[in-house]
Amino acid sequence: MATLVQNRNYLKLIGSSAATNLADGIASVAFPWLATLLTRDPFLIGFVAFVGRLPWLLFAVPAGVLTDRADRRRLIVQADCFRLVLALGVVALVLSLPEAPAAEGATPFILALSVLAFLLGSAEVVRDNAAQTLMPSVVERHELERANGQLWSVETILGSFVGPPFAGVLIAFALPSPFALNAVAFAMAAMMVWFIVLPPRLAPPRRAWRVEVMEGLRWLWSRPILRRLALSLGVINGLATMALVVLVLLSQERLGLTATGFGLLLTAGAAGGVLGGFLCPAIVARIGAQRSLTLSLGLIPLPFLIIGLSGNVIITGAALFFETLIGVLWNVVTVSYRQRTIPDELLGRVNSVYRFFGWGTMSIGALLGGVIVSASAPYLGRDAALAAPYVLAAIGTGALFVWGAARLKIE
Repeated sequence: MATLVQNRNYLKLIGSSAATNLADGIASVAFPWLATLLTRDPFLIGFVAFVGRLPWLLFAVPAGVLTDRADRRRLIVQADCFRLVLALGVVALVLSLPEAPAAEGATPFILALSVLAFLLGSAEVVRDNAAQTLMPSVVERHELERANGQLWSVETILGSFVGPPFAGVLIAFALPSPFALNAVAFAMAAMMVWFIVLPPRLAPPRRAWRVEVMEGLRWLWSRPILRRLALSLGVINGLATMALVVLVLLSQERLGLTATGFGLLLTAGAAGGVLGGFLCPAIVARIGAQRSLTLSLGLIPLPFLIIGLSGNVIITGAALFFETLIGVLWNVVTVSYRQRTIPDELLGRVNSVYRFFGWGTMSIGALLGGVIVSASAPYLGRDAALAAPYVLAAIGTGALFVWGAARLKIE
């Protein structure tokens, strides 16, 4: 197979991921900002994030069966086309908004936004699971760490470095424009994947859904390392989402940021992902996968604690930078380990079960973040209540490190 630079299929796959991650980066600012224009209630803002992440809990496992049964390339194209239509639906919703919706009049719009977020999240589950299982078919196994590192760098640059501040500019220009641009990005992503050429893949014989799901579940559960990694990721993602869901309110009320400033704050965090994408594969090669995994796990609590206690925008941006870099180190180790370990005929199902445990908790975390702020504000005050999810995330991930340092041993 050609090198990564010469590998046209890889370049198309990475280009498609760049387009969809630009759209995701824009949405990471545009969606919560739109929600704050409709309501200041942390619970309702958390609810929109909750339904957007709920598909990872509901559909991650069925998506794995679908990924192993179907043409993975075609599945990605169909998911991106569906997201294109949904992005246009958000544009229509924004255009229908009154100039200044009253609190009681905003409820139908919050519900409509929640439905669109749920459908977009559902398509994302199918798309992401299929795309991750496609990578081992596109590059040689010995190139997986480098390919994944480069992919995450591109995804981070577009999704977190370019997308968020660009969203702020687009919001200032016209509120519907970020969602219109997302529709264009999804169209480009679908087109690039459509032109990937792979040899025909012999799909396994179809059996009952329950049989195929249980096969993937049993395979993962019988591997203690993969099982513990999945559960650990679930704790990390649940706690991280619990904190992240209130970041938009914390940025507005504590840091005094505009939409553009909020986007730039997320971009500062993304710089850590850009650096991590190039640096982390070298770290893994130098100190080994096991030490890299333990290092990332031990550093995860620090940025949560810093953001929760700091009211300084520079320090907050630096903590987000550090948080993203650590996340890339974790991903380079664990995703490459999964892609190398799981048989191709089970890759979609095992990956989906892994993501069910690892990503399904994000919906719970999103809802929990809003509930914690709403419930604690009368007792702690609004500012301390907004910081509470971050402090709790630091405590929870610290406890995970104490547990995982002895039990997460990559074979």
